[in-house]
Amino acid sequence: MTVVLSGVPASPGIVIGPVHLLRWEVPEVEPRTIEPGDVDLEVSRLGAACDLAVARLRKVRDRVEEHAGPTEAAIFDVQISICEDADLRLSVETLIRQGFSAEKAFDLVLLEWREHFGRSTNALMRERVSDLMDVQIRVLSLLLDLPDHDPVGLPKGANAILVTHDLTPSLTVQFDREAIAAIATDAGTGTSHVAILARSLGLPAVVGLRDATTRVQAGATVIIDGTHGILCCDPSDERIAEYRARARVEQEETRELQQYARAEAVTADGVRITLRANVDMPDEAAAGASSGAEGVGLMRTEFLVVGRAAMPDEDEQYEAYSKVLRAFAPHPVVIRTYDIGGDKLPVGGFPHEANPFLGWRAIRMCLDEPELFKAQLRALLRAAVHGDLRIMLPLIVSISEVRQTRVLLAEAARELAARGVAHRTDVPLGVMIETPAAVITADALARETSFFSIGTNDLVQYTLAVDRGNIALVNRFQALHPAVLRLIARTQREGAKGGIEVSVCGEMASQPLMAFALLGLGIRQLSVAPRSVAAVKHLVRTIRVSEATLAATAALDAGTAEDAELLLRTHLLAELRAHGDAADGLLALVDAHILPDSSDTH
Repeated sequence: MTVVLSGVPASPGIVIGPVHLLRWEVPEVEPRTIEPGDVDLEVSRLGAACDLAVARLRKVRDRVEEHAGPTEAAIFDVQISICEDADLRLSVETLIRQGFSAEKAFDLVLLEWREHFGRSTNALMRERVSDLMDVQIRVLSLLLDLPDHDPVGLPKGANAILVTHDLTPSLTVQFDREAIAAIATDAGTGTSHVAILARSLGLPAVVGLRDATTRVQAGATVIIDGTHGILCCDPSDERIAEYRARARVEQEETRELQQYARAEAVTADGVRITLRANVDMPDEAAAGASSGAEGVGLMRTEFLVVGRAAMPDEDEQYEAYSKVLRAFAPHPVVIRTYDIGGDKLPVGGFPHEANPFLGWRAIRMCLDEPELFKAQLRALLRAAVHGDLRIMLPLIVSISEVRQTRVLLAEAARELAARGVAHRTDVPLGVMIETPAAVITADALARETSFFSIGTNDLVQYTLAVDRGNIALVNRFQALHPAVLRLIARTQREGAKGGIEVSVCGEMASQPLMAFALLGLGIRQLSVAPRSVAAVKHLVRTIRVSEATLAATAALDAGTAEDAELLLRTHLLAELRAHGDAADGLLALVDAHILPDSSDTH
């Protein structure tokens, strides 16, 4: 029987394929005693499971080294050494000889080791806890003969749909992008790490499905509709045919939108808009540069960090930043300094906090770790010789953070000069406006910075006190809330008074309805996912800023997010319908991006 699960649309597109079910969590092990005559068999099972785990880890290590480099691959050397550790195997064998099954003995020993390492005063030993857990999952899954436990057991071209609870950084670095065609997760929201990653990779994704991992069968055929947030299990032939037809329509609409990639981003009433691309990984630079974007409005450098055991060094960062600058030259490239923390952490070595989004993250972490930060700043100053680089600071709440960064920038420049390394010292320094504190002090910040970029994901989170990663609050994460719109409008006004550029680089800018609102609020620079550039250009060329301004002004005075959305949507649909068939693709996109409780007026 067909079952339809509803979640949060995270990345558009339709895929029909088999489920690769990944339950990457320590499985529950039921107690099982063995007879003395079965000891050798259990010891043999233990050895076989550990050996197979090592073989698979080596496979992972080789692929990660090929695609991401030796530093990221090094974490798997640690896990291999754990599997091969003689003391570990001896401890497990001792319990087996006392009558425990191989799986229960291994579970008990790994729990003991994790507790011991977690209590250690040695930071390096504490970092090993996550490695121990990964080994525990991998070996126990083999001993218990659990299906689809391994994120690497798929052939290239499998067209599989990865269904898992959450796509953590340690899993992200492992899965084969040539085997996975789409992603579905129990956890996550439209602005969480997995959603941003899926959009970056161009993979259709649905997140926030809550219990998909318990309701789908490994290998079963499913349909994932990332545009509308649907996972359809065991679909009928008729439904498969229906979705294949819809997929063809979506592909045709995408092709039609691509004709606007190289067009000028000028509104119907003659207002010039600057459209730039968001870039997560250096390997995406070439595709981003061919999207029609006029540079990079946001390069997220934390994606150089997540899923790896150690921070990238100065030279590695220099090569990464230079690659993006060369791809987009002569256009500007805005690179954000590490926004580490919240839902984006390296593997091991960083504290786990009860309230990470309000904790030690982003500029706070960087300023508290000046040597780590200066390595990044030196790499940025070096890369700046290859193009128009601009540095952006995340999560700014005080001018003092900008001033402290300038001190470190000066130190980084002096260190490069002492080494005789080519670099620039005239790199513009801007800030992300993503907290109410930054908006309220925007007049003062404008006097000490070169540009503002509004990060709408965090601005909504901190303004509405809504955890952007909490699926239970997804309906309360309202980017069109009048309070958020007023903060954006104020930021734009203060930036204009200070004579500095104000852009929006959050996910809000990629959605037609919200882009319409931003233009109406006076924003003239937008940065979006590369695949969204053509669609946003089409929108820009279709609408009039005068009409967007009327709609946005009314939305500022709306009582609720739903009221604001209805006002904006009514005005936008009228603009699009005035263009007839030429705007059909945009009408479909608008219908796909409405607030959960809004009525459909199209």
